[in-house]
Amino acid sequence: MLRTYILLGFAFLFFHLHATGDISKYINMRYSYLSFSAIFLFAFLTIVQFVIANRKEKEHHCHDGCCHHHDEESPKWKRALNYMVFIFPIVSALLFPIATLDSDIVKAKGFHIPGFDTKSEDPTVQRQFLRPDTSIYYDKDGYNDLMQKELSYFGKQRRLVLNDENYLKAIETVYQFPGEFSDREIEFDGFVYHDETTNQNQLFILRFGIIHCVADSGVYGLLTQFSKPPHLKNDEWVHIKGKLSTIYYQPYNATIPYVEVKSWHTIRQPEEPYVFRGYDR
Repeated sequence: MLRTYILLGFAFLFFHLHATGDISKYINMRYSYLSFSAIFLFAFLTIVQFVIANRKEKEHHCHDGCCHHHDEESPKWKRALNYMVFIFPIVSALLFPIATLDSDIVKAKGFHIPGFDTKSEDPTVQRQFLRPDTSIYYDKDGYNDLMQKELSYFGKQRRLVLNDENYLKAIETVYQFPGEFSDREIEFDGFVYHDETTNQNQLFILRFGIIHCVADSGVYGLLTQFSKPPHLKNDEWVHIKGKLSTIYYQPYNATIPYVEVKSWHTIRQPEEPYVFRGYDR
């Protein structure tokens, strides 16, 4: 019967994540229909396992008035270990608080710009920083076509206003074609990150983005430069307005886009701090 309860636990877990909205902390909501379908799949498997378990309990062979129940041959400790592998994610997801990714993750993983910093050339590095790169999901021609479509869309806008829906698309396009957006007005929200390589007037404004699921999440944003030190702490959320330009960034020996800040103010962390990549244009 324990298997029945485990399957029921998974069905309840997915139902709970969707009911509370916490499912967005784990996957791109574009794929939410898959996890929603899992509720019904696990519910069905629970019923099937319940029927199987009841049948097994009734399976007795009686000879000369003595009934013998057929126990499973694997040792109890091994079965207990196998069950714990499945029980742990249910218990941890339901009882442990969901941690929001923040600047501590950025600091722990190391900060670099893919494609510019030689440290990022390690093929085992999965998490992306600053510059979104979806080229790994396309062939060369397909990715070029995608970027041209994004450039034709964002390139027509006199002022870039980044929101939850277009954030990753816009940031990737700006990094791909920095010269096309020079002197363009931009405004966006993000959390503060101070890097060792920046001066007192500079800091990074970032947001965590999810391409497919939290396993391939990255932190994306832009270097910003203020007229005077803003005295902001890591993880403070701000709304930035400014002008896009390019700067030769010595730590990475590369020219990158940045924002000359014209105005800013602190804001509360959004109810949904993550942004997701869409492909529907």
